[in-house]
Amino acid sequence: MGFPRATAGWGLLDYKTEKYVLTRNWRVGALQRLLQLGVTAYVVGWALLAKKGYQEQDLDPQISVISKLKGVSVTQIEELGNRLWDVADFVKPPQGENVFFLVTNFLAAPKQVQGRCPEHPSIPLANCWADEDCPEGEMGTHSHGIKTGQCVVFNDTHRTCEIQAWCPVESGTVPTKPLLIQAENFTLFIKNTVTFSKFNFSKSNALETWNTTYFKRCRYDPHSSPYCPVFRIGDLVAAAGGVFEDLALLGGAVGLNVHWDCDLDAGGSDCRPHYSFHLQERSYNFRTATHWWEASGVEARSLLKLYGIRFDILVTGRAGKFGLIPTTVTLGTGAAWLGVITFFCDLLLLHVDGEAHFYWRTKYEEAKAPKVTANPEQVVAPTARAWPPRGLGGGPAPAPAAAASGSPTPVPGCSCPGSDLPSLAPS
Repeated sequence: MGFPRATAGWGLLDYKTEKYVLTRNWRVGALQRLLQLGVTAYVVGWALLAKKGYQEQDLDPQISVISKLKGVSVTQIEELGNRLWDVADFVKPPQGENVFFLVTNFLAAPKQVQGRCPEHPSIPLANCWADEDCPEGEMGTHSHGIKTGQCVVFNDTHRTCEIQAWCPVESGTVPTKPLLIQAENFTLFIKNTVTFSKFNFSKSNALETWNTTYFKRCRYDPHSSPYCPVFRIGDLVAAAGGVFEDLALLGGAVGLNVHWDCDLDAGGSDCRPHYSFHLQERSYNFRTATHWWEASGVEARSLLKLYGIRFDILVTGRAGKFGLIPTTVTLGTGAAWLGVITFFCDLLLLHVDGEAHFYWRTKYEEAKAPKVTANPEQVVAPTARAWPPRGLGGGPAPAPAAAASGSPTPVPGCSCPGSDLPSLAPS
């Protein structure tokens, strides 16, 4: 019958306060100190210092990119003769921005006019023996035109279907050497400006100088010339892990990443670009044509299949400056982890340890204030019971202390009023 009486005093209105118990358990103590040391090292070393958790961050800068290529090359081929190539010829588009293309090789089909001519033998389903092999109006995926239904002679060894197209059709020959090999020594100028609007801060990767010849003479070096954004094409391709002769032959794509990591607590002095290069593709080409009208009134064009290197410029950045809120959040997170460690160690001590029952009884107990009886000078001594009550654990609840009404409990060494016992105090 002790179970209801034991639980009657533990209701929703009871107040629980912490009680600190010093336990001589070296295993749990060593684990707690080790975990606390790990959390402290993580918060201070990694979150605060390495990741700069004390700073406000701006990860979305406004970006401006201007790129220019410089160089001249000469080609000598049968179709075009002796031809000089400058920036207007080998850079597409002429006004470079985040993406531009450098021509390093080409195949030419000059002076094409619309008419009928044999299809090239390299095209699938172009070869034939009779007119029946060339259905009229058929057009393949890789065909240069529409079949007329005729099988004609292409050369001494091949007969192909006649097509309605720009004639003569371009050759399917694969180039064996780059025609613009001098492009390896061309220079690329990249001017980049970033603006972190959150901190009202702007920075350019180009050195601010009144010397008009500086950028004509300098070349980028991460140590000696970090603010000279002029790159030699051959060096840039090598840094990306490619071989210029291979990319110049059949084309390719190179990525340029400009990353800004600015610590504005140093007043902007610790804010410079970091360049990285990587090879994206090993083959790249496209076609372009120039149209004009012949004196006879016939439209003509010159077709070029251009091989070259495509440059993709990607600019990213972050800026940080000390802020009270991120510092508080980082330190608060560390304090929360320390609280989790204490809670975890309590679970081990009270539920896993071999002396868990002893630690439980020592840590949790019920405390009641002394009760005043009818006589103000007669006080019932306070009681303290271990938590949880023994009745909750299945055992019998302790019997309440017996105190007869009007018969106070004698206290040794004190002569209490109404007591028939003699005082034990020395006379």
